[in-house]
Amino acid sequence: MKRSALQVPYFWRAHWSGATVLAKVWQTGARRQSVMASLVSVVALVLLQAAATPTPIKLAIFDFELEDTSAGTASTVAADTTHLKGVTNDVRQVLEQSGHYVPIDGSTADADAARAHNLRDCNDCAAAIARQLGADQSFVGVVRRVSRTEYVVSFQIRDARTGTVISDGDSGLRMGADYSWSRGAVRLIKDRLLDRPDRQ
Repeated sequence: MKRSALQVPYFWRAHWSGATVLAKVWQTGARRQSVMASLVSVVALVLLQAAATPTPIKLAIFDFELEDTSAGTASTVAADTTHLKGVTNDVRQVLEQSGHYVPIDGSTADADAARAHNLRDCNDCAAAIARQLGADQSFVGVVRRVSRTEYVVSFQIRDARTGTVISDGDSGLRMGADYSWSRGAVRLIKDRLLDRPDRQ
């Protein structure tokens, strides 16, 4: 005679089934809470990163100016203009690529000092012109030619509202003809402006 299988009373089977359902519900809720917590963490991280990233500064970049103090043969205006335009473009590019600045073309300014490329001698007039262009700051760069193979690059940044000098620097005497001006200017901007410890 075969022994019948153990029969579990219906009362206990019903309770076990209910407990299984509750366990599954709890697990589903736990997973949902885990997903929500992960989403909250991601959102918080994005917000923190956004808060830590400063808003790029609108910078009015005026064409580099030439101060020729060399005692040699008079320079070729067309060649100098071409090289200065190259310096301006290269500096504008490195400033934009840094992510710290949004360049504004200062050559569009309707101002005599800007058109005459004489901003270096008008104190804080570049700041006022930059403000008219909708910029936060102004950038004026100068190449001073000491001789045909020696030069100095300098720059000055002012607050467009107050005219206060925010940053400036010069390269010191560098060796090289006019074709090396861009290299010297970019090196100066990286060393004295973009790679400063407070920019890290």
